[in-house]
Amino acid sequence: MTALAAILLSAAAMTAIVGVRYLLTSGAFALATRATRPGLYVGLDKQIAREIRWSLASAAIYGVPAGIVAWGWRQHGWTQIYEDVGAYPLWYLPVSVFLYLFAHDTWFYWTHRWMHRPKPFKAAHAVHHASRPPTAWAAMAFHPIEALTGAVVIPLLVFAIPIHVAALGLVLAIMTLMGVTNHMGWEVFPKFMVEGPLGRWLITASHHQRHHERYGCNYGLYFRFWDRVCGTDDGLGNFDAAARRARAAGAAGRRLAGRDAQG
Repeated sequence: MTALAAILLSAAAMTAIVGVRYLLTSGAFALATRATRPGLYVGLDKQIAREIRWSLASAAIYGVPAGIVAWGWRQHGWTQIYEDVGAYPLWYLPVSVFLYLFAHDTWFYWTHRWMHRPKPFKAAHAVHHASRPPTAWAAMAFHPIEALTGAVVIPLLVFAIPIHVAALGLVLAIMTLMGVTNHMGWEVFPKFMVEGPLGRWLITASHHQRHHERYGCNYGLYFRFWDRVCGTDDGLGNFDAAARRARAAGAAGRRLAGRDAQG
């Protein structure tokens, strides 16, 4: 197999992995929403279909650079990913996870804040905010420009910061879970965590909900650090208001469908 064919195969495999990971994770939490919050997504079928289409397109954008880097790691040892758990002290395993999460959060905060400027918002980020309210399927519903800004972060970090392959898997799992749970319209974490000392520094669905309500605040991904430092932290959102808007939109859609059927 030629190098080009191997790279293309690796990129295709990573695209499939990202796409399937998205479908399984978002699907699982959508089912959990149906079981625990029946009716929350009623009337949002068209929105959800749109979220899935954009998310699967984003999967390819995330998968291509990941596939190229994975090929380079396996074939040429390009990256700082290691498999021998004894290559670094054991204490470095959690440290490396934190370093990746903090670096990713920093990149996300500043690119996300930039995308809320008028021109980038209109050109790209408006796609994500078209979900009103967002659902569990909205985690990767990005315009290609926005998807590209997110897709390059981890592939670049593996060249700079050593990380065990299992720790990298944990980082990717956290990234996936937080992306889904932050958008699904209800809080998965217990109240004592969200409203306690830990919740003052970690981002949960309640915190990100406020961003989708007011736009100009709460830009972080994992931590509230940059929002607090930069004065953009605006507290927690209101899921009851979002649920009322969703029910109202669903009722309006059903009335319109009924009039069309009668006509």
